[in-house]
Formats: sequence, C-alpha cells, structure tokens
Amino acid sequence: MRVKPSELIDPFRPAEGAPPHALMAFIRWCISGAWGVIALAAIVSALAGLTETGTAWVLGKVIDTVVSHGREALFTAANAGIFALALAFFLLARPLAFGLSNLATAVVVAPAVSPLVMSRLHRWMLTQSVGFFDDDFAGRIAQKQAQTANAMTNFVVEAINVLAFALASLIGTFALVTAIDPWLALVFAVWFVFYIALIRWFMPRIRLRSKARAAARAVVTGQVVDTITNIRTVKLFAHAEREDAAAIDAIDTFRGRALEFGKLSASLRLSLMVLAGLLPLLLTGGALVAWSRGAASEGDIVAAGVVSIRVAQMTGWVSFALMGLYRDIGEIEDGMRTLTPDRRLPDAPDARPLALTGGGIRFDGVDFAYGKAVGGVTAISLDVAPGEKLGIVGPSGAGKSTLVALLLRLHDPEAGRILIDGQDLRGVTQDSLRRAIGMVTQETALFNRSARDNILYGNPDAGEDALHAAARKARADDFIAGLVDGSGRRGYEAHLGERGVKLSGGQRQRIALARAILKDAPILVLDEATSALDSEVEAEIQDTLYDVMQGKTVIAIAHRLSTIAHMDRIVVLSDGRIAEQGSHEALLAAGGLYARLWAHQSGGFLGEG
Repeated sequence: MRVKPSELIDPFRPAEGAPPHALMAFIRWCISGAWGVIALAAIVSALAGLTETGTAWVLGKVIDTVVSHGREALFTAANAGIFALALAFFLLARPLAFGLSNLATAVVVAPAVSPLVMSRLHRWMLTQSVGFFDDDFAGRIAQKQAQTANAMTNFVVEAINVLAFALASLIGTFALVTAIDPWLALVFAVWFVFYIALIRWFMPRIRLRSKARAAARAVVTGQVVDTITNIRTVKLFAHAEREDAAAIDAIDTFRGRALEFGKLSASLRLSLMVLAGLLPLLLTGGALVAWSRGAASEGDIVAAGVVSIRVAQMTGWVSFALMGLYRDIGEIEDGMRTLTPDRRLPDAPDARPLALTGGGIRFDGVDFAYGKAVGGVTAISLDVAPGEKLGIVGPSGAGKSTLVALLLRLHDPEAGRILIDGQDLRGVTQDSLRRAIGMVTQETALFNRSARDNILYGNPDAGEDALHAAARKARADDFIAGLVDGSGRRGYEAHLGERGVKLSGGQRQRIALARAILKDAPILVLDEATSALDSEVEAEIQDTLYDVMQGKTVIAIAHRLSTIAHMDRIVVLSDGRIAEQGSHEALLAAGGLYARLWAHQSGGFLGEG
C-alpha cells in the first residue's frame, strides 16, 4: 500500500508516559515517533543548502570558460558541456532540491507536528485531577496548549529550513573558498567566529525576554477569558470599569515586555547588518588579492563574490530565524511550566474495573482537608446499604460536597478509605467507578453543543426513543422542542451556549436530570439536584426522581430539607463530622441539630446558622 507524503507522520500517535520537565526531554516527548521523517526532511533541506554553494561554483566555471575561450570560440562544441551543466543545475537540480525541501516541511512535517503536539497535550490535560484546573484559568490552560503546539511546530520547521540548510551552505562555502585560497578560508573562519560570538551573546537574552513576553501574553488572555466567561456577573455588578482596568494593567505589562524584546531585537539586527556587510568585502577582496598573485582565476573572484553576498544575506536570515527559534523555545518553556506538573490521581498499576454486586458504600475513618490543617471532613465512618436512600444535610462548609467528591475519587482521602461493594476505590479504575455513579449537581455543567449531545453524554449509545423518554421524565421535552439557537438550529439540534448559558437555571438542571436518567447508573448522587426549579416543576420532578431512585443506592444532598424528608436515613454533618443520623421522624423526635435546623429553616431552605 502506497503511503501519501502527508501520512508519513501519524498526527495522533499517543505519547509514552508523562511529559518531562526538562526542555529537550519535553521536546522529544512531544514529537517522539516523528524523528525519522524530520531527519529525512533535514537532509533534503541540507541538499538545498548545498545548491547555494553550487550556484557560485557553476557561475565561476562559466566565467572561467568565457575568459579562457574569448568571444570567437565561446559558443563552440568544446564549451557545450559547461553550458549544459549550468542549464541542468539552474533549471533542474536547484528547483528540484528546493521543491523537495518545501514539500518536506510544508506538506509532510508542519501539518503533522501541530496536531501531534496538541493531541498529546490535550490527552495529558484530561488525566489531570480537578484540582489542577481549579488552580488556573480555563482560557489560560487552553491558550498554553495552543501556544506550545504552535511554537513546537515553528521550532521544528525552522530547525529544518534554517539550521540544516544554513549548516550545509556554510560547509559548502568553506570548502569553496578553501579551494580558491586557503588564506581566504582563514579569513572566512575568523569572520564566522565573530558571527557566532554575536549570536551567543544575543540569543540567551532573546530567549529570556521571549519567555517574559509569552508569560505576560498568557496573563492577558487569562484575564480577558475570565471576564468574558463571567460577563453576566460583570454586568450585574456594574464592574465594567474595574474589569477594564484589570485588563489594561495586564496589557500594559505585556506591552512593557514586548518593548524590551523589540529593543533587543533591533540591536541584534543592527549588529548583524554591520557584520554581514564586511563579508563580501573580505572574501571578494581576498579573491582579488589571490588573483593578483596568480593564485585564483577570474571565475574564482566571481564565485567568491557570489557566495559571500549569499552568505551575508543568509546570516541575517539565519539570525532572525534563530531569534524566532529562541522565541519559540521561550514559549515552549513557558507552556511547559504550566502544562507538565503532574496533578493526576492515577489508577493503581493493578487496578481492576469496579465489580458491582449491590452498590453498598462504606466510608471507613475518612479524613480529608484539601491539604490544609482545617476544613473538609474528619473521621467519617458511614455505611450505606445497597439500595438505601441516604440524605445528607448540614450548614455550608460542613463537608457534604467533599464526601461526594471523595466518593467519585476526584480526591483521595488523606486518611481512611472508601469502599463500594467491599472494593477500595484506590484499587479500581476511575472510569469504571464513575460509570457506576450518576450525578446531578447544583451547578449544572453543560457543553456548548446541541441539547441532544448534552443529554446523550449520559449514554452516547442510547437510541432516539430512550433519549426522548429521559427528556420527558425530566420534564425537559417541552421546552427543548421550542429551542432555537443563533444559527437557526431547532429543538434537540439547537446549541445551548457555553455552560448552557442560553437556558434558565431550571432548564439547565432538567437537561442534567435527563442526562442522569439516561445514564441509569446503579448509584445515584443528587447534590442540590432540584435547587434551581420552581415549586411546581420540582413537585413534578420529585415524582420522577422517586421512580428513578428505585433499585439504586442514592445519596442526596439538600438545603431544602423537605426534599429529603422521605429518605430511608438522614445524616447530619457539622464541622466535617457526623453529628447525628436517623430517619426524619427519629431525628425530629431526638430534638437535636436536625430538629433545630428543621425548625429554623426559612421558606423550606436550610439556613446558615
């Protein structure tokens, strides 16, 4: 089977292991599996670079032929060979070399490296714990992935187009001037030493200032995305001026970093222009001196002049490309600092899929305080029988949502363990654990995709009848039928906006309920699942939830105590500990914390006192 040039690199090949923290190791991780093709592209680029020296050599031979034969004997059969060589070189060899070089980078390498790096970074992000994302801007993380993939692509392409090309050109030039006159080669070598010294002084500084500029740009992006993401809050609190000031401050910092980079760049360009201007004088002048001594021909003078002008032009181009390479390295390092920290909760090496036999849950002496001295939950020991309906109540900060996060293994307990049907959660795969748990939260998470896609997220393999049945049970079918988005898509095909912003809070929660109903997991977690619904819709949904709960182990968190009064058992948390537990009637009769909360709730909601 023939392989197309564009398919020589698999753009979605997975990386092995976690991304390293060292620069070169990180680069190898990003483009592993593509090195052979990249090396081949570099060889083709080097051949194109050698044609630069070949140009000067061929022209020199033509001039020597013209001088040695004179006008009368110029166009004779004896000279046909040199002219044929020139025609073949300029019309075939040189265009072919450059064409293959451009094909290698523009078709084979560049279109594959960018998706290769982006897909690897994205897969790595998907393995990070939720804490990683809680500590950063979503927009900043996304921007760092795109920035790193783009910088890595530029780095690889420029390394092929510039470094391989230029290195071959310089080697060819040194060989050519050595053939003309060894002293000329010495002059070229001295000039080249000064050129390298100039590059070595400027490039590390370019790299540092590039990193600073990239970091400042990322702050601007994060600030702007954070404002746009929360634009409703900005407008509700009339804080447009405050957000503008924060953005202007970030932009001004970025401007300062960009000015520092620009000044250094301008200094480099001026220095290079002076140094590049010396080379034609040195090489052409040296060739003239050699000619005056009879050590060089007229063609050698032309060859030295042509190659010196080309190398002088190329040194400027190479230097600017190196500046770009250092800029790309700076941006890669900046992205690396954000993206490579390992905040995963990995599966154990011998982790097995969760084997459900009934859905019984045990919290066995669980402590978790998010790495702090206070907060979270302490000494939680709790058994939830298979099929039991458990309500959890308590003031804000009591630890209710922390228990749920630990059950879903978004965090690991700092002490104790959690078991489902006797299996420690640390010993089962996280995917199998989360597939076994359906969840509806107070802060409903929806994608900017169609209503159909959002509901099917609970079970992507569900059929059309199951989709509509779940929507009807969640009382979402009617309002979905009337949806129209900005692109004219209707009903289940209408897109819901970022985080479902085009829907009311109640509508978003009904979509989430439909998704959980469609998932039909044996364990159901409801974290304020009906808090955004009005009383009439909530009453309808409650009947549906009672049906959905049948045969499942249920944990329901609520501030509205009336919504969990029917549960088999209610656990009351206070300051991260279990204060009391029992049925609704038993807890009221005990006259403890639950009874006080029940008596003091306002409008059916649990107060903070």
